[in-house]
Amino acid sequence: MAALNISNSPITQVSQHALPAHANLQPQLLTRLSLDLRGKRFDVDRETIMNLPESVLLCLFPNGLVLSRQSVALSDGGENEEDEEVYAVDASVVYQLAQFRNSSETFYGTATSPGLFAAQQHLLDGPTNDFGPSPSQNPLLTKQAIIVLREELEYFSIPVKDIDALTDQNGIANETLLDIKRRSGDFLMEKRSIFTALQRNVNKENNVAEQHLIDMLCMSGFNRDDEWGFRALEPSRCCISSIALVLLKTGIVHHPNGEKPVEVDYSQMGTAQKLLLFWRKPARKCWWDGIEVELPATDNSPLKSVKLWARRVWTLELSLV
Repeated sequence: MAALNISNSPITQVSQHALPAHANLQPQLLTRLSLDLRGKRFDVDRETIMNLPESVLLCLFPNGLVLSRQSVALSDGGENEEDEEVYAVDASVVYQLAQFRNSSETFYGTATSPGLFAAQQHLLDGPTNDFGPSPSQNPLLTKQAIIVLREELEYFSIPVKDIDALTDQNGIANETLLDIKRRSGDFLMEKRSIFTALQRNVNKENNVAEQHLIDMLCMSGFNRDDEWGFRALEPSRCCISSIALVLLKTGIVHHPNGEKPVEVDYSQMGTAQKLLLFWRKPARKCWWDGIEVELPATDNSPLKSVKLWARRVWTLELSLV
């Protein structure tokens, strides 16, 4: 009987290829990320980016983020280890980062001035409520809560009785139709009110759920006449992106100049806690909206009657920073 060749046994066989030197090393996390805003490059702390809500991160970085230098090196086969990943982002990132930074400094304070959190720490030692979690387990007492509402609007312009606005055999719009689309975008850009379109749909369809959504948001921090904090028309597309960041109304009352201790409106706190359902769990709503408008005349174009159809997608999320 032939002797068994141990070296060829699949049980004892050992790979002849050594593992890469960096395989056993812990990845070095990047402290800053490089962003590109339409040709303008700037750096942002990694922690600042990671504090953004999930729905915002998915919009800003649809292909994901590389957070370690090891991942950057592996992605290009180990070459150019010093090269940094640069992420193209839309203009809303400046508004969002500024809002989150200001909210964080107001709540936690800075090196020179205490924030709201310092004045309300005694609330954590309050009595336990039989009908809810203890104060120490309530994240609304220890974190700054921000409501994040986004709208992605895609619009379609249908000229009324305009035989000059046409498309060719490949579906490419001629200059007359392109001009109508551009003017329609300018018209919609001026409509900055957050709730007007949804309220119009409520009145048309008598949708109780949509009315409840508006009422809930207005009880939690929005006003019915609020406008979008940021609104931009995407280049070369019939799309408008809007976002509004509003502090959640938690019912925690800070009196001017610290005249009295911080108090809690527990009825409002109960309403605010319902919004925790949207923490790390963004909810989306989509609907169609159609209106007839008169596009004002310009130096080069006459007044136009247009049927504007808009597909609106709302994303609602709660962020704790």
